Amino acid sequence: MSFQQSLIRNFCIIAHIDHGKSTLADRFLQHAKLVSDRDFHDQMLDSMDIERERGITIKSQAVTLDFDARNGKTYRLNLVDTPGHADFSYEVSRAISSCEGALLLIDASQGIEAQTLSNMYMAFEHSLEIIPVVNKMDLPSANLEMVLNQIENDLGLVGDIAVPVSAKTGWGITELLNSLVEHIPPPKGDSNDPLEALIFDSHYDAYRGVIAHIRVFEGKLREGDSVCFMAGSGDYEVGEVGEFRLALKRTGELSAGEVGWFIAGIKNINDIKVGDTVTHTARPASKAHAGFREFKPVVFSSIYPVDADQYEELKSALDKLKLNDASLIWEKDSSEALGFGFRCGFLGLLHLEVIQERLEREFGLNIVLTSPSVRYRMIPKKGEPYFLDNPSQFPEPGSIDKTEEPYIRASIITPVEYLGALISLCVSKRGVQKSLTYLDEKRIELLYDMPLAEVLFDFYDKLKSVSRGYASFDYEVANYRESALAKMEILVNSEPVDALSLLVFRDNAQKRGRQICKKLRGKIPRQQFKIPIQALVGGEIIARETISALRKDVTARCYGGDITRKRKLLEKQKEGKKRMKMIGNVELPQSAFLSVLRSDDESG
Repeated sequence: MSFQQSLIRNFCIIAHIDHGKSTLADRFLQHAKLVSDRDFHDQMLDSMDIERERGITIKSQAVTLDFDARNGKTYRLNLVDTPGHADFSYEVSRAISSCEGALLLIDASQGIEAQTLSNMYMAFEHSLEIIPVVNKMDLPSANLEMVLNQIENDLGLVGDIAVPVSAKTGWGITELLNSLVEHIPPPKGDSNDPLEALIFDSHYDAYRGVIAHIRVFEGKLREGDSVCFMAGSGDYEVGEVGEFRLALKRTGELSAGEVGWFIAGIKNINDIKVGDTVTHTARPASKAHAGFREFKPVVFSSIYPVDADQYEELKSALDKLKLNDASLIWEKDSSEALGFGFRCGFLGLLHLEVIQERLEREFGLNIVLTSPSVRYRMIPKKGEPYFLDNPSQFPEPGSIDKTEEPYIRASIITPVEYLGALISLCVSKRGVQKSLTYLDEKRIELLYDMPLAEVLFDFYDKLKSVSRGYASFDYEVANYRESALAKMEILVNSEPVDALSLLVFRDNAQKRGRQICKKLRGKIPRQQFKIPIQALVGGEIIARETISALRKDVTARCYGGDITRKRKLLEKQKEGKKRMKMIGNVELPQSAFLSVLRSDDESG
């Protein structure tokens, strides 16, 4: 039986990374008694091991709670937990498009940070009702007055409706839930209209096929209904319908305003697309629901199976991950060194690492990734401009008029004392300062234009390091600008490894080449012969490291006698090593490819 629409509240929690979203969601679950004390563990909505290990949310998760408010009514609350890291802002946009309200979580000791602003603007775009929540009030360094001042001056929100809470101890949670049902409006929509439901997420079940996560805006969905997708083809009969109660709870129907799931025996993963509209076959909606903006990948890397026999398994795994993570794109690829694989697009380096770990853990695959790159624009002397993200396809320099690389507009909010170190960091990454704004007497907002390729590798880690964790960072891709690019090839034992080739800014080529050669020297196991590792740009060797040979002491059994005996043995060994080098094959371990993902200092 459907719930009374005026008593439904759909909301999400948005915040900067590490401000306590998952902890607050845990308190909500305990308050609604959805989980017993015996079964409870931290980060209940983070279903992946990698999320719990890293303490981050990667996937948006939905759950339905019941709440008895102080006005005597029982409300149905549909919560969508969201990630905080900039790489997963795509997940945030999907959650926001399914809600009428948002809890904007702010750390009581750190105040408003870059991702807080970014997520708030996204919520404004969707006309959500925003309730500021000041979390971590149990900390000795909590400063409620400072945060309330920032809420009014920096965000332009009403400080009076802000709710102070401690998600860790549970203090203020009941007051927050009461404020939520008072300020967030009930969903609109008519249950008698034609069905219009937005697919905001989905996942794959090996036994039941695709499980679609939906928000119903108009009409009603019941088991046995015949439905179709507005962007797809084919009709499906709905087998099961239900709501999220940590586990999937079958209810038989969903009405306008409700959030839930349905199963319709969809076995082909490509038949369903996140952002599509579900409607009845016999009485379809007049138009598709406005979905959410497509996020374009900014980082590209190729994934290959270590064992060529696992190629089909890797293809199947990527198919299933794409259903669960619509921001992942991939196409077939091949490499002389690594065989057949897939060229994948990611939202950032953390997104890449997460996909790599999920492929290894969830699907038991042994994989190798190539050096990540961004998408460059090539303007040839003849013909139309085109985009290129695979360094191995870089054309001959003589055929190119100019090359352009993507730039980002980076927003950094930092305490005043770290300003000098952060400006030096941005300058070292070819950043150009656009503005410097004092938000108050202690905090500054910096705006920089920087090449995306410079930010990919270690910028976020270094930013946290030089600011002791107090600076926050957010960015958006701005435009393309002309840049002096060069293709760097890595030679191992005089043989080019196409999977390690990359495009670099010409002035930084030598430094980058030295870093890669040094890292590979530490990762490639020693052989019976010397292995030179070289970086090559435009036919010129710009960096070299040598892995010394494993030496067997062939003279150990010569106790004295003529020196020529020892010389003879050493010469014989030398000849053997020369022959071995000619026919020797250097196996590159997976760690060698992964080490190139991180662009550490030369001392690293």
